Amino acid sequence: MPGTGPIEIEVACAWPDRQVIRSLCVPAGTVAREALRLSGLADEFDGIDVDAAVLGIFGRVVPGSHVLRAGERVEVYRALRRDPREARRERL
Repeated sequence: MPGTGPIEIEVACAWPDRQVIRSLCVPAGTVAREALRLSGLADEFDGIDVDAAVLGIFGRVVPGSHVLRAGERVEVYRALRRDPREARRERL
């Protein structure tokens, strides 16, 4: 049956001091939150709560239950330290 074998995906995490993109081969039907768990990035980066992390696929926020397709990149989003608009006003 097509589409039931393993698929290749990536999981990306970028903190101000470090960025990692990890390639994974996961079973078809894997969801975004499970991919983050399988990547091991939560153990490497402080502040990642796998169950509460905001996730996205190529710049678009998705629920943790999003079923992944081959070639997708799961991105872990972190909270902004400052409002970008406020920071820009302060610079001017």
